[in-house]
Amino acid sequence: MHIPVLLNEVIDLLNPEPNKNYIDCTLSSGGHTKEILKRNGPEGKVLGIEIDKEIFEKTIKDDRLIAVNDSYINLEKIVEEKSFDHVSGILFDVGMSSYHVDSSKRGFSFNKDETLIMNYNEGITAEEILNDYKEEEIEKILREYGEEKFSRKIAKKICEERKIRRITSTLQLVRIIESAIRPKYSKIHFATRTFQALRIKANDELGNIENSLPQALKVLEVGGKMLIISFHSLEDRIVKNFMKEKESKGELKILTKKPITPSKEEILSNPRSRSSKLRVAIKI
Repeated sequence: MHIPVLLNEVIDLLNPEPNKNYIDCTLSSGGHTKEILKRNGPEGKVLGIEIDKEIFEKTIKDDRLIAVNDSYINLEKIVEEKSFDHVSGILFDVGMSSYHVDSSKRGFSFNKDETLIMNYNEGITAEEILNDYKEEEIEKILREYGEEKFSRKIAKKICEERKIRRITSTLQLVRIIESAIRPKYSKIHFATRTFQALRIKANDELGNIENSLPQALKVLEVGGKMLIISFHSLEDRIVKNFMKEKESKGELKILTKKPITPSKEEILSNPRSRSSKLRVAIKI
């Protein structure tokens, strides 16, 4: 089960009101949505969007939840198709679901031996990137999306190894990374940044955020709030820059001058929340 991150902070800042409508762009198992539905009855609704079909089939059910198996990159289109208007708040939790790491068997975890898929629905796989992309393309992906300082060494080793045999499994990739950089002790696992980079590329995560935020602003009512939870610096930078630009144009007012981060208690109970950052703005 995916544990909703910064749940209390989200609900406090969103402040769902009776009979008002909200959008959860990353529905997952419905943790945030469930709390919104407790507060926006009896007539208020939530439009919940979930890209992953397997997660979508297991998510919460509620008469006031309009659940859609799609990507938030199509937000404006979904809102139009569902005639979902008078939107008082939109939430994005752009982190990877715990399900993907723990149960999906798609290669998101470097601790299990799984096939290198790493996408949320369909599209390019991590295996295709590793075996079919040029060395300089792989190096750029690792450097830009993973902020991996050993990107050149790892990309070179990947291309050497794939000449011998195709790279198809997570643990095979972990061994390649290890042999490329001979890692010393670090707070994070030496494969973390490479896996992050491949996941971001396979799902075009940064492009999706960049293209979705303007849609969210457009479908929000004046006075409606936009809340975005991100999990690494690249995502947070996109959100921060978007909000600053729109504030300078008089379209948004930023409510969080600095991002809100989880409490020590939340990090202890849910270690995966430790890198999360919440930014909030209101449409004016």
